Amino acid sequence: MAAALPSTGCLFRSRTVEQRISTAPLQSATQQELIDAVNQQAEKIQSLQATVDIDTSVGGSKKGSITDYKEIRGFVLARKPAMLHLIGLMPIVRTRAFEMVSNGQDFKLWIPPKNRFVIGRNDVVNHNASNPLENIRPQNLYDALLIQRIDPEKEVAVLENSTEMVRDSKGRRMEQPDYELIVIRKGEQGAFLSRRIIISRTDLRPDRQIIYDEQGTLATDARYGDYKSYKEYDGISFPTKIEIVRPEEEYDITLHILKLQMNGPLKDDQFTLEQPAGADVVHLDQASGASQARAVEGRAP
Repeated sequence: MAAALPSTGCLFRSRTVEQRISTAPLQSATQQELIDAVNQQAEKIQSLQATVDIDTSVGGSKKGSITDYKEIRGFVLARKPAMLHLIGLMPIVRTRAFEMVSNGQDFKLWIPPKNRFVIGRNDVVNHNASNPLENIRPQNLYDALLIQRIDPEKEVAVLENSTEMVRDSKGRRMEQPDYELIVIRKGEQGAFLSRRIIISRTDLRPDRQIIYDEQGTLATDARYGDYKSYKEYDGISFPTKIEIVRPEEEYDITLHILKLQMNGPLKDDQFTLEQPAGADVVHLDQASGASQARAVEGRAP
């Protein structure tokens, strides 16, 4: 049999496999140097104000369709440790499409076109297909917008030499080495995978952060691009394009930063959102199954 097989000429064929490898110059760093760089960047930024253009996609296999919302002008305020205020304006007419605030534990969301005011804790899950904005939590946006420091008292980071797929100037996909900081966090039920910070070897900047919940489920996939260095802010480099994907809630938000100010004073009253008179109020903490709504006349329930 061994003698006969090669003579057939049709049982075996060889093919050339083309593997595209990036030829971009790569930089090197140690595990501790990467951890220090992440922490130094996190410590330098205490607050930010940004004017942004927002592109949003809502839906997927669970909903059965995808709806895109383009060219929403927005304004973002963020202040550590966990404060966020986001305003979105309708295209062209620039009336308010939504407004949301969070203090790190609770959030409020105002949707003027629906005359709807939503209140709840950040950890309350509410997969509302008819009102997809109600699935968005300001805290999730905050965690993706500002990469948090690696806390040595609560977290352990280990280094993996890995690769990522990138595109060249002609749009062709190719493989490129990267660094991955795998962050393990100590929780009440034991240690768990908290996040992966993927760092480009071309400039040693984070280009992706994957955040997990305590059950190990992928919660947020954030990608960072088009970094700009700000000399007036001690040379801080910050991405001007941030894409935030939440696969469980099936939404994708991309922030294109048009104007950015960092470390300016932000007061507590800039992170408040008053309940509008006559709004339909939804208390997610009190809802069982479907959201529970009721109208009020200018006062908190």
